[in-house]
Amino acid sequence: MDLDAFTELLTPRGRRALVEAGELVGADPVAAATTLRRTYDAGLTSAALTQAGLRERARAKFGQDAGKMYFTSHGLEQSTRAEVAEHRARRLFALRPAGAPHVLDACCGVGGDLLALARAGCTVTAVDTDPLTVAVARANAEAFGVGERVTVTVADAAGVRPEDYDVLFADPARRTGRGRTFDPMAYSPPWPVVLDLVSRAALACLKVAPGLPYEFIPEGAEAEWISYKGEVKEATLWTGQGGGRRATLLPGGHTLTAAGVQAPVGPAGRYVYEPDGAAIRAHLVGEVAELVGGRLLDPMIAYITADDPVDSPWATRYEIEDILPFSLKRLRAALRDRKIGNVTIKKRGSAIDIERLRADLRLKGDNSAVIILTRIIDKPSVLICKALSPG
Repeated sequence: MDLDAFTELLTPRGRRALVEAGELVGADPVAAATTLRRTYDAGLTSAALTQAGLRERARAKFGQDAGKMYFTSHGLEQSTRAEVAEHRARRLFALRPAGAPHVLDACCGVGGDLLALARAGCTVTAVDTDPLTVAVARANAEAFGVGERVTVTVADAAGVRPEDYDVLFADPARRTGRGRTFDPMAYSPPWPVVLDLVSRAALACLKVAPGLPYEFIPEGAEAEWISYKGEVKEATLWTGQGGGRRATLLPGGHTLTAAGVQAPVGPAGRYVYEPDGAAIRAHLVGEVAELVGGRLLDPMIAYITADDPVDSPWATRYEIEDILPFSLKRLRAALRDRKIGNVTIKKRGSAIDIERLRADLRLKGDNSAVIILTRIIDKPSVLICKALSPG
């Protein structure tokens, strides 16, 4: 879809085509195109079907809002889940209690974040290098009635002046022509450009990949890892307001900050706790262990054990039924004795291929279990557990 085709989608005729294309989502592609071609030309038919398909895919990130939004394929892949963007926008807005902040969005993409910022009350000036992406972001702002608070222009992030705004927001693209990149130096704009923008901003908020190496975190920044329904979605770097490490759980809004807690190491108790991934990425396993009154099975592995059941949003709890030195033969026999035919396999600190192990176990029976492959004081071990609380 090019800029001309997208512009036509915004006309009354184009909107009608998009509505009709939305009713054909899931139908045979050839039949859907044939149906639309009875009324619309090939270009508009293709654009409408493409956009309708993107809206359907976007529901996982944007819920009902996806039905009103516009996307590009790359823009949708890069977009922040709505709940995460809303959390970040609320926090960013709170940084300026004296009034609504004027935010510079230095690489806005299709506008998912600028929508959240504008809906939170911010004024947003946004830029992107791609004219089609800019048109999509503008259309999204208009679709949700925040166009008066949003200005989007074609520009290179390297040329903006963050010192002229209250807050800098940046979400550098993490995809290249070869797919997703995990190297910050390959971001667009690249990491040195991002750091230069940050150095000139009074306050800054950077969206980065959750696996960003610690050495790339700017000195004095707070790093926040965000988990949504148990899955780590992203990290956010905040500068200009103090440093530290933080983990946040959504949709509950629970937050945990670093307090320098060192978890003790000790023998296995009745329960094992698996900390949420955001707490693990933020190096807050000690803080989680303190919350559940637990200790580590191994000083280098993020599994916590405790004698008492404690409900916490920060960890999933399992009841330990048995602990064995890892041996396929012994594990198979133990599961057979328990008539276990279905297992959830988890691992940390183990190189074992989970799917191959599942096949090798040759499971039979009506019972279920959770098995955890790990190390306990450097010894490969397996925990056979009952699944218990969700947290």
